[in-house]
This record gives sequence, structure tokens and C-alpha cells, in this order.
Amino acid sequence: MDAKKLIELRKQAEKAVAEMPDGELKVKAFEVILSHLLGSSPVSETTKGAQESRPARAARTKAEGTSAKSIGGRILVLGDEGFFKTQKTIGEVREELKAHGWHYPLTTLSGRLQSLVQQKKLRRERASQGNKKIWKYSNP
Repeated sequence: MDAKKLIELRKQAEKAVAEMPDGELKVKAFEVILSHLLGSSPVSETTKGAQESRPARAARTKAEGTSAKSIGGRILVLGDEGFFKTQKTIGEVREELKAHGWHYPLTTLSGRLQSLVQQKKLRRERASQGNKKIWKYSNP
């Protein structure tokens, strides 16, 4: 990492804690923020956005596919992590989403999972669990 990038990241961390009163908490917050900035990428997000042209950003966004900010995108993130290598129930999908900090009711998930099946991004099969018939989802 060159000196200019390091100075830019330090200034970002200083700006983030500028409103805080002086003391141990401010020092620790600065350390945490700076280490996050240094560890996450050598180029800050603002610098990356400024350097990347609009067509390049649009192509990158299109190539990435569904946004991980939507329910469907988050479910597909689980698939990219290998979660759907084995069949999973809707309850297991919900629990894995919760583990990532994404909380949704089953009623919301059921419709979105069904639409992902219709788009052929997931596969759905009927299975028996005791006396109940349930759907299990897996990679297509």
C-alpha cells in the first residue's frame, strides 16, 4: 500500500471519530475503524467508485446478478456458499438467513423461494417428514 492510500484511510478514520469526545473510547473507535479500512481493501469504496466509470459499474452490477439486499439475492448468496448442496426445508433456509443477520417470516420466504424455483435458480421437491408432506429446496 502506498503512502497516499494510507493517508487517505487515516483521514477517513479521523473523520469518522471527529464528533466523539476525546478519551479512550475515541482512540479505540479510531483503531477499530482504521483496522477495518486497512483490512477490507487497499482502496476505499469512495475511491473505487470515483475511479470506476459508469459503464464499468453497470457491467459489474449486471454480472453480479441479483442484489444481496433483496430476499432473493440473499437466498442466492446462501446457494453460492454451498448451502443448497443438500436439500433444505424452508425452516432451515430461515435459520441460515438468521445466522447471517437477515430475519424474515416464513410467509415471506415461501413466496420468494417459489419464484426462485420458477426462475430455475433453485429446485424444489416434495418430501415426507413424519406424517407431513414438505418441500425441500436444493441447487438446480
